[in-house]
Amino acid sequence: MAVKYYEILESLVRDAGAEGAVLVSVDGLAIASVLPPGADEDRVAAMGAAILSLGERVTAELNKGTLEQLYIKGSSGYVIFTGIKDVAVLGVLAPANAKLGLLLMEIQRTIKKLETELG
Repeated sequence: MAVKYYEILESLVRDAGAEGAVLVSVDGLAIASVLPPGADEDRVAAMGAAILSLGERVTAELNKGTLEQLYIKGSSGYVIFTGIKDVAVLGVLAPANAKLGLLLMEIQRTIKKLETELG
């Protein structure tokens, strides 16, 4: 089963020109990942679940509806976290020169595939 997730993440990274991707359970455990060398899968997974949870609390507290995506922009690129139903989190790492339209389109396509796989 994890092989299928890995293949989906590999496809996302390749098609979107991303640097990496991670699929995380809502409790912060890595399910599958395609990360750059030196990235700690467990740390990325835990941080992704924690930041998405915090984002959900912020949007609820400020009456901004349901959190759809959380973007982090640093001087060297982006990290985008997206919740998948109530069962997982998809994190995507992208370079600063990423084409965000293409990246977001590929993330949505990948979310649909992962929703099917996760049930």
